[in-house]
Amino acid sequence: MRQSYLFTSESVSEGHPDKVSDQISDAIVDLFLSKDAEARVACETLTTTQLVVLAGEIRCKGVFENGEWAPGALEEIEKTVRNTVKDIGYEQAGFHWNEFRFENNLHGQSAHIAQGVDASGNKDEGAGDQGIMFGYACDETPDLMPATLDYSHKILEHMAADRHSGAAPFLEPDAKSQVTLKFENGKPVAATAIVVSTQHAKGYDEGAKEAELHTYVKKVIADVLPANLLSNGTEYHINPTGSFEIGGPDGDAGLTGRKIIVDTYGGAAPHGGGAFSGKDPTKVDRSAAYITRYLAKNIVAAGLAKRCTIQLAYAIGVSKPLSLYVDTHGTGTVPDDKIETAIQSIDKLGGLTPRGIRTHLGLNKPIYRKTAAYGHFGRTPEGDFFPWEKTDLVDDLKAALA
Repeated sequence: MRQSYLFTSESVSEGHPDKVSDQISDAIVDLFLSKDAEARVACETLTTTQLVVLAGEIRCKGVFENGEWAPGALEEIEKTVRNTVKDIGYEQAGFHWNEFRFENNLHGQSAHIAQGVDASGNKDEGAGDQGIMFGYACDETPDLMPATLDYSHKILEHMAADRHSGAAPFLEPDAKSQVTLKFENGKPVAATAIVVSTQHAKGYDEGAKEAELHTYVKKVIADVLPANLLSNGTEYHINPTGSFEIGGPDGDAGLTGRKIIVDTYGGAAPHGGGAFSGKDPTKVDRSAAYITRYLAKNIVAAGLAKRCTIQLAYAIGVSKPLSLYVDTHGTGTVPDDKIETAIQSIDKLGGLTPRGIRTHLGLNKPIYRKTAAYGHFGRTPEGDFFPWEKTDLVDDLKAALA
């Protein structure tokens, strides 16, 4: 493992067109789970100039049954979509929450998929799809996340908060960030380059207004990054194209699930390939990715490793995982295979079956729209939200390894 290197991660704001799509898809997941905790949802969203299109498969008691929509359901779906866009802040000529054309192409779930997932007789509930899922944690930040991604997220969160509060009225919703850090002996020691591109009000691409925008962004960066990482040698690239007035779905089409590396670990860890947003928690693309993060984070929090990657694999319709793999990258205080055995011995994890994961983490709740911008991981658990970020398995792991 290299000890000295440069590494970069990026993030995108809630107003990025792909993230607009992710938030709409997860708002639909939350809507259906609020009606039926056992709802099945696979919702994809396309956004472009003055257009939002939903497509996918659902099953939801009291909302969509026997191929028919309940009275008022279609209107509630459209209201949910428009309110999501309104909350993000789009009231522009090319994309306005109250003016875009809306198409709903959601339809019933395939019976052939349902028969594999649903529990019946002696058969436990199966995984909603085949696939491999990865979780990761490291001790680079208090959130136990890769520092490059953590800071990239927090820069944009800070800017979004200022935009919503009115503290930075020249900001518009679309933005991207990118942080490059120099690592020595595996630890971040300097920020060598930071990129921030933000959509802005008219006129903030020249003269005094451009200088005001640049000064503001540099102050946000200074507020987010530890002071010891910034120096006169840090390169800043703020709106390097010059102008960024046209943004969001008007500037680029958006699709659900196109920012999976932003959603996870910024490239510092593997990704199994499946996106999260728009999927109910029977889909192991989502729930197993959450449990692997939970396990990896608790392993690092327990002092069992400084860095940990975990993989799970599933077959559609089969409840038990096909494999469990733990890699502490040479930083573990106990052998990796011992950690694997310890995980499998903890009863509260329910054998890491889809039902066991959802029960332990409490995933059958409308908690997903908040995940759809600024990362699914490294967030603060609060109430029912982000339960996979809790470190309440530390004692169980230590006891299983005693």
